[in-house]
Amino acid sequence: MEATTLRKRPLSVKTAAGREGRTAAEAELGEPVSPSARLVEDFYIIVLMGASTPLNLPALRAGIEAQLARYPHFRSIQVTDRDGELRWLPTTVNVDNHLIRPTLDPAAVAANPDKAVEDYVASLSTLPMDRSQPLWEFHLFDFPTSEATSTAAIRVHHSLGDGMSLLTLLMACTRSAADPTRLPAMPPLPTRTGAIYQRPRPSAGVLAFLAWVWSFVVLAWHTVVDVVGFFATILFLKDPHTLFKRVNHAETQRKRIVHRRLSLDDVKFVKNAMKCTVNDVLIGVTYAALSRYHFRKSGSTS
Repeated sequence: MEATTLRKRPLSVKTAAGREGRTAAEAELGEPVSPSARLVEDFYIIVLMGASTPLNLPALRAGIEAQLARYPHFRSIQVTDRDGELRWLPTTVNVDNHLIRPTLDPAAVAANPDKAVEDYVASLSTLPMDRSQPLWEFHLFDFPTSEATSTAAIRVHHSLGDGMSLLTLLMACTRSAADPTRLPAMPPLPTRTGAIYQRPRPSAGVLAFLAWVWSFVVLAWHTVVDVVGFFATILFLKDPHTLFKRVNHAETQRKRIVHRRLSLDDVKFVKNAMKCTVNDVLIGVTYAALSRYHFRKSGSTS
């Protein structure tokens, strides 16, 4: 299995002026990298997407050039100024450098294409990104698997955004299948039906009003407990060792992405029965799966 060789050496831009009186070259560096972005220096977001059609490279390239590559951080690199501060430096984007066609073992692909893709995606967690270009990549697999005709693994540096912002950006880059000039139609926001969202009418009585106020008290108490627990864990508490706790603190650690298909109809059925959201159902399923795995591997019952 081969892929493009990536460089680990960060770029360093030296300037002649100090903070007082920036030169034109220094001003071109752009805004500083935010503290939160510097905290996730070694983190990548990897998304695996499948398509029901063969790979259309010209259309993909044109779409990326028209949409994704026009956003500031997706056309900038991180450089260090003379004061040692990371900044975003606008650069020219060559989309072809970000479209990677891995060379996989033909025998492995023929024997088990799903495992070939899974093994390659797992290796992405150990490969550094090329910091001489914007920190995003599309790894393309133009062969069928059990779930898709073609597959794309998107790797984005965490400093470019979090999961929600990148998902919003992805939706903004798509177009309606019925009308390619329009954005896809989004479903309306769900209506919250919990007690805390419905203020009782005056005719409901004093007890209904007190129950509504009590729901706010409970919410505030749980929020305080969570915040106190969060800071206590940062200051002096230690998380107990579990099967999910990282043991090897090497710079690059191999990680494997495991996925399973779920019936959206089943998810909606549970959502309607429990009067919650799709996100609540998925979190509950994930929590239950991780709990069962932990109890099975550790032999613990609590």
